[in-house]
Amino acid sequence: MRSISWRYCWNHRGPHVLDDQQLAESVRTALAGAGTVREVKMFGGIGFMLNGNLVAAASKRGLLVRVGAERQGVALARAGARPMVMRGRTMNGYIYVDPPTLTGRAVQAWLRLAVDFVQTLPSKTKTKRARVKGKRK
Repeated sequence: MRSISWRYCWNHRGPHVLDDQQLAESVRTALAGAGTVREVKMFGGIGFMLNGNLVAAASKRGLLVRVGAERQGVALARAGARPMVMRGRTMNGYIYVDPPTLTGRAVQAWLRLAVDFVQTLPSKTKTKRARVKGKRK
């Protein structure tokens, strides 16, 4: 499969919006070299974990990016951005970007913002806790 970058997302009429498969491929390209990336099915699409922390998710609904609480106001001022709301609760530090604004170049810019934040977080390693049978005290 060919990698998509902003250079491939221009046609004779200007930038075009990415479909969900192109969006996922564009996220993969943007995260190349950023660290250990793992893909997980979540939020009706593909979640991208950077060093064990969610950095972004791509789906038909658009792009979810983790920008952190301090950068959330600046991120919400960008075109197509809205807060992530889950079960009626706004998730602080997470932004959804609507599909009509997602060109390859826009995805690159959003991922730079998200990677910059997630790289400040401690790495997580997935460990399974042993289940203890019996009552908890």
